Amino acid sequence: MITFILDFDGTLGDTTDIIVKTMMQTIDTLNLPKRTREQCTAMIGLPLKQTFTELYPDFDHTVVDDATGDLCAETYRLLFDINNTPGAVPLFPGVMQTLRELHNRGAMLTIASSRASKTLVGYVKSLNLEDIITYIVAADNVTNAKPHAEPVLKTIADNNLRKEECIVVGDTRFDILMAHNAGVRAVGVTYGNGKREELEAAGAEYIIDDFGELLKLFDV
Repeated sequence: MITFILDFDGTLGDTTDIIVKTMMQTIDTLNLPKRTREQCTAMIGLPLKQTFTELYPDFDHTVVDDATGDLCAETYRLLFDINNTPGAVPLFPGVMQTLRELHNRGAMLTIASSRASKTLVGYVKSLNLEDIITYIVAADNVTNAKPHAEPVLKTIADNNLRKEECIVVGDTRFDILMAHNAGVRAVGVTYGNGKREELEAAGAEYIIDDFGELLKLFDV
């Protein structure tokens, strides 16, 4: 049996617009230096606080220290709750059909995300994935988030899985690195927040342009 360990943001759910919008609103609210949409997008996949503490690598001083990072995360959550209206986050084209077909063929489907469990579980419910996603690891379920191996290793340990039968699927280098740190193969998707060259540089074993290609790649 193959187990797919799936990223959510940028892989299953099209969350880029709401994330970037909320990040830029947070920056404005706290009077931090402006960042472009591209610069904000590049941070997606990291734990929330870290998306802000690492957002200013081009500055010769610390723009967002630890305390400010906490304030950024708190402000972001408040603004995100306002922006997260019904229907704000759809699944990418073909995701639902592919997930259901993989499930019907006997694959185990799990999620490993840097998103907090509250909103992640909420999306799984609102997007009608509860009956096919059998296990979830959110940011607050682990000590070490992506690209650390812990989310994958926790999934394997809790479900008594074998590494060689697990496949991580994600849209950023953080997903690929997490997989490899755990000794697991990885599929990079190009339609999310990461670029093909970034996925290639991270060493993804497979790179696909459409989620449905998983059905052709693996004998499930």
